[in-house]
Amino acid sequence: MNNQDSNNRLISIRKTSEILGVSLDTLRRWDKSGQFPAIKSPGKHRFYSLIQIELYRNDLFALAKKWVIAAEALTPQPEFYCQTITVLQDRVIKMGRAIQEENKLDWVSLLVSAAGEIGNNSFDHNLGNWPDIPGIFFGYDTKKRVIVLADRGQGVLTTLRRVKPTLTTDEDALQTAFTEILSGRAPEARGNGLKFVKSIIDEFPLTLEFFSGEAIASLLSKEKMDLKQPSGISFHGCLAFLKY
Repeated sequence: MNNQDSNNRLISIRKTSEILGVSLDTLRRWDKSGQFPAIKSPGKHRFYSLIQIELYRNDLFALAKKWVIAAEALTPQPEFYCQTITVLQDRVIKMGRAIQEENKLDWVSLLVSAAGEIGNNSFDHNLGNWPDIPGIFFGYDTKKRVIVLADRGQGVLTTLRRVKPTLTTDEDALQTAFTEILSGRAPEARGNGLKFVKSIIDEFPLTLEFFSGEAIASLLSKEKMDLKQPSGISFHGCLAFLKY
């Protein structure tokens, strides 16, 4: 078998899910929306070619995911690295202008607010306690209409346990982060940030895949939030894939 034939070999949707670190339901949604179309067998089963998978792995999500789960702590590429919250805020503003110019969204300010809130959460929850690399990965693609943010922080479970010690799993922590307001010390409302993000997704045509520890929260406009565990992957901090 030559290299071209090998690259064209079809991979099952379950194996593709494991390779990319996303859920089966996410791949099905991406197929239906045309974001990452599957190859259908006569029996309507979904498959993907190795070329297709590798091309996808080379995008922003793959770069961020590789950085988050890597055992070795390396600084992200400069164009994606926001070492301080000030750098993040400046880039988020530039992103809003680029999205408005390219996509002409009436609700671009809310999209920018959602992305900014996710990034702000990383800084707020890890300030002075970054395990290795301070700051976040932040990138966007106005052609693919995606925004990716990631950090190698302590993760949602560790940060929320400080104010809700009864939390025991990453899934519980994400459920809490997106649905409850926790008061750590007055007048702080810890946990309000991701609840605000969820309120925007509930109202507008957005999807969010949010990874932390060993759990994934999948949010889709007008649908109930789905919580699952990725296959054999543990995220050091958080990884957010926002599609508009």
